[in-house]
Formats: sequence, C-alpha cells, structure tokens
Amino acid sequence: MERDLTLLKGEIAPFMEEIIAFRREMHRRPELGREEFETARRITETLDRWGIPWARYGTAVVGLVEGSRPGGCVALRADMDALPLEEESGVDFPSENPGKMHACGHDGHTAILLGTARWFSLNRDRFSGSVKLLFQPDEEGEGGAEPMIEAGVLENPFVDRIFGLHVMPYLSPGQIELRKGALNGSSTALFFTLKGRSGHGAYPESGIDAILIAGHVITALQSVVSRRISPLDSAVVSIGTIAGGRAGNIIAEEVTMRGTMRTADNGQRDRLVGILRELVENTARAHGGEGRLEVKYGYAALINEDAAVDLAARVGETLLGKENIRWKEKPSLGVEDFSFFLQKRPGCFYHLGCGPGGGGDFAPLHSPRFVMNEDCLPLGVALQTGITLTALDELAEEQ
Repeated sequence: MERDLTLLKGEIAPFMEEIIAFRREMHRRPELGREEFETARRITETLDRWGIPWARYGTAVVGLVEGSRPGGCVALRADMDALPLEEESGVDFPSENPGKMHACGHDGHTAILLGTARWFSLNRDRFSGSVKLLFQPDEEGEGGAEPMIEAGVLENPFVDRIFGLHVMPYLSPGQIELRKGALNGSSTALFFTLKGRSGHGAYPESGIDAILIAGHVITALQSVVSRRISPLDSAVVSIGTIAGGRAGNIIAEEVTMRGTMRTADNGQRDRLVGILRELVENTARAHGGEGRLEVKYGYAALINEDAAVDLAARVGETLLGKENIRWKEKPSLGVEDFSFFLQKRPGCFYHLGCGPGGGGDFAPLHSPRFVMNEDCLPLGVALQTGITLTALDELAEEQ
C-alpha cells in the first residue's frame, strides 16, 4: 500500500494545541520514577476521552488502538519520569514540585505518544492491526522496562515491532539522528573490596597495606580497556569513590571502591567482568592481601535492528528531507532501558532534534537549565505515526 505520509503534518495540526498543553501541565507537575501516579491518572483520563482502552501496571500505562482490519501489532514507548533537580530553565511553566524537573524531555516523549495515539484513534479505518502504547515509568532510576516486560505488555496482542525516540538538544527541530546496531551502551556497577592487615605506619613489615593494593589495582584497571579489548570497540572503566584507613600512622586493613563499566556490546560486558575479577583477585594476592569484585548489571546495550532503522530513515526522509537525517558515527556509552524491549522484539530507537536551532547555545539533557523547543512535538507525532503506519503496512504484506 502506497501512502502519502506528507499529509500527516496537516492531519495532526488540529489537535496539537491539546498535546502541547498536556506537555506543559506535565512539566509543571514532574514526578520521579515509580511515583508517577498523577501523570498516569492524567494519561488514562485522556485515553478514556478518546475511547482508547488501557491497563495499569503500577504507574505504567498500556493503551491499545485497534484498526478496522486484523494485522500485526506495533508498540511505541514513552518514558514518564522526571529528575531530582531544581529547575532553572526560565520557561513560563516551570516545575511546581520542589526539587523535581523534567530535565530529560520525558514530558515531551509522553506528549508525542499521546499525539500519535490521537491520530490512530481518529483513523481506525486507515490501518490494519493494532498500535500498543507503552507509557513507561522509572527510566531514570532502576528501570521500568523490565517490570513491564515481565508483566506481559509485549503479549496479547503479540508485539511484532517496537519504536521509541528521545529528544536531543544538540539537534535542531526537523532533524533526527539514527544508528544501526549499538546506539547506547550497557551499564555495570562495580564494587571492590581490598583487604590487607593492619599495622603501625612506622613498621610497614607488620601489616599488609590495602591502600597500596588499591593503587596497583587502579593502575591495572586503566590498562584493561587499552590492552584487553580491541581499539575498535567501545568500553570504559571508571572508579568514582575510594575509602579506607583509620589514621595517618596506621596501615589500612581494608579499602573499598565503587565504579562503573560501560560497553557497547552485551557479550563484551560479560567478558570484561571476568577480566576485572581476575585482575582484582590476582593483584591483591600478589601483595599478600585479598581482593573481591562484586557487580550489579544495570541497563543492557541498546542494539537497533538494521531493517527497523532503514524504515525510520525512509519515513524521516519523506517527512523531513534527506538532508535532515543524521547518522551517528559512534555509539554513546550513556544508557537507555529501551534496550530491554529491543532484546525481546526488533525495532529502532532514534533521536529527535529539540534544540534552539540556528546554531544557538543549548543546555544538555539532565541540566537544570534544559529547555525543549516545542517545535519538535508535531514533528515527533508525525514521525511516530508515519513509522507505525509503514511498519503495519509491511506486516500486512508479510501475512
């Protein structure tokens, strides 16, 4: 089926004022991860007005818009949570909740998904299959994607494809950024414990210096990325805290350190954990002490499917022009828990320009001065709608 996707911009215009108003009200009332009760209530009230059935899973909301003919199912995800920041943006609708701010654009993501839902609710006779709306909590915290997956949100109906976006202030409105394969890295929290034996600083032979062991471990850690993995791969190991010792004249018995590891490949993460654990244990042993590494896996690497990226690029070229499609050369080692959805279903996550445009200065994401250019909102709705329609058409052709 050939569609004229260029018509979408005009078709969404009549309800964009309502969508922008929703975004501004959400910006005024930010809620942190797993506390998005008011946000979820306002989303469900909106879906009710539009005749879209929904279900709640904690603060998560899942809506479903069914077309007039059977077919596949495409899911769209928007995160809803805010950050623990005091707002300094200067907008006319600042946060009214002290110490909380939508500094990562999740209010925009939610508004875009609602706008997309509105188009599909008004045009059920123009598509086959169904569109699943995933309003996700807690992306900035422990992660809300995995609990939603465990609750079965990718089933009944079975989700065939999934798409998501993130606003990006270094891009102008009307630009998108794509990457095949790895777009974001994985995160792994590292917890080191190094044990020696206490002794008097004047008699070093009486003890085993845990601080000395820590120094050698830190130095050795810096060689792991440069000498144990290919320079063509992306990884980083950083130590953020170190604590040990009781007094200046006493040899430290124990040192603890905390750090993070980021990789662009989930298999590489597992391999590096093994290398780090061996390094810590053997370095400590070589100095007469003991070393232990405990890890806590965070978000997985976000790996886009090539075909889904190609689909998003085609729609982007149609709606924005080929000159406004940017291709990200290297993955970011920042994390994004949309990665867990992509481990279960093929899809694409991409970046939507929300900066000031014209090369103006901008505050980055997670800054208390972050400002989202609302010109990106109708473009985001048009893109998500066009991508979903195209994916549903392709699924219909496959049946």
